Amino acid sequence: MSAAARGSAARHRLTVVVPVFDEARGIGATLRQLDAQRDADFDAIFVDNGSTDGSRAVIEAFAAARGLARWRVIDEQQKGTGAAADTGMRAAIAAGATMLARTDADCIPRLDWTARIRHALLPRHEGGLGLELVAGSLVPRHDEGLGPITRALLMGAVHVADAFGVVRPDNNGPQFHGPYVMAPGCNVAITSAMYVAAGGFPRTAIEELHEDRALVNAVRRLTGNYARRGDVVVRGSSRRVQAWGLVKTLLWYKDHAYRPEHVDIR
Repeated sequence: MSAAARGSAARHRLTVVVPVFDEARGIGATLRQLDAQRDADFDAIFVDNGSTDGSRAVIEAFAAARGLARWRVIDEQQKGTGAAADTGMRAAIAAGATMLARTDADCIPRLDWTARIRHALLPRHEGGLGLELVAGSLVPRHDEGLGPITRALLMGAVHVADAFGVVRPDNNGPQFHGPYVMAPGCNVAITSAMYVAAGGFPRTAIEELHEDRALVNAVRRLTGNYARRGDVVVRGSSRRVQAWGLVKTLLWYKDHAYRPEHVDIR
């Protein structure tokens, strides 16, 4: 790394935030992929959201074995991905982060994920894209037994949902500075300054509100300097599809039109 690049990294500190709830059995793949990122110059905050299965111990043992001193686990007892993500983001900002990225504990970021995020959020005069929010691309994992046809249908459904979001009435209006973009909560990045200005993720439970859409719309009320980036890629879990089927899963993401008694799929 050149002296200029080292100076830029010091000024623009990136933190990855990962909400965690009872992921001890499956989080290993996520941990290994984050550890293998080509741009390893980032902090990682895992937010244990009331796990009872030893998730914290799994993460801490992994980090200790690999000497990952910039990884840590913090607690958030208020139930919900919104609350956990917000706690992690604000802890990162308090520790000096200027760029924030979120993924989830059942997801597999592509090996260039942190590098692409850094490039997207880095100011233009330093060679970046100068964005204030990045909505990444979400594709299905290949290691959960989902067949190619179902994966293709799921990808098609994601594109339909994205298109619906663009024309949805409450995603449009003169209060917004640009068009709607669908930002999956497990693949979103934002500058610390914009996160604070927009109010952050709503501190809600997963069944109460889609906190990713709420954050995007809060940002859109402040700036048009955001974008959907197809090169910022995370492979997401298909656990809901396998548990509920494709139709019910899509209804869940459509304002929780389908809402079973238990929504935490493990």
